Amino acid sequence: MSADQVPTLALASAAAFGLALLSAVAGFGGGVLLLPVFTVLFGLRVAVPMLTLTQLSSNGFRAWLNRRELRWGLIGWFALGAVPFAIAGGLLLAHAPLGALKRVLGAFLIGVVVWRRLRPHPGKPSDRSFAAVGAVSGLGSALLGSVGPLTAPFFLAYGLTRAAYIGTEAASALTMHLSKIAAYGAGDLLTVRVLLFGLALTPATLAGTWVGKRIVGRISDRVFVALVEIGLVAAGVLFLIGL
Repeated sequence: MSADQVPTLALASAAAFGLALLSAVAGFGGGVLLLPVFTVLFGLRVAVPMLTLTQLSSNGFRAWLNRRELRWGLIGWFALGAVPFAIAGGLLLAHAPLGALKRVLGAFLIGVVVWRRLRPHPGKPSDRSFAAVGAVSGLGSALLGSVGPLTAPFFLAYGLTRAAYIGTEAASALTMHLSKIAAYGAGDLLTVRVLLFGLALTPATLAGTWVGKRIVGRISDRVFVALVEIGLVAAGVLFLIGL
């Protein structure tokens, strides 16, 4: 890593710390907000696999910190759909039309919040339905780097909050990110530059996750859900305007 890349690394590390903290508090959001930062700094084709490397450490650490509250059945069903579709999406990344897909996803995320407000007590999804959630998330995440907000409504509707939600969502995402890494490697997207920056950003990501874990236990379930919904709208707007 050359000396002229140090300022870029410092800026990326600061962003990784802050948004890992956000993910640890809200259960998602760091990745989807970090993608525009990485895209400006490194370009989209580099940003997506680099973001996946930072999410690998962030989600792994969040799952470990909340390991006593994990819902393994949901994780298994999610992985059943996420793994094959994440691999397919990772192989398609080099040629996918990302702009239109991001705008569709942005409209969906905002629509989800409106739907939750119109139906504040939706029916609880079945365990098996998380295979479909995983499939859509796996494909979208492989192409866009992060679609954590896409899974949030389903985990919330299932009744998970705080540690159970954060840990289960993180462990589910981990199965997806591991599959994406394998696909990016097969597609020659894991360059030396991507690997070096991904490794260099890991300490900031882990530190942000640890600080966020200390904060989440101090907020109420009502505030927690409100944070998640605010994040959904913010992520939807970012996708709609093309960031």
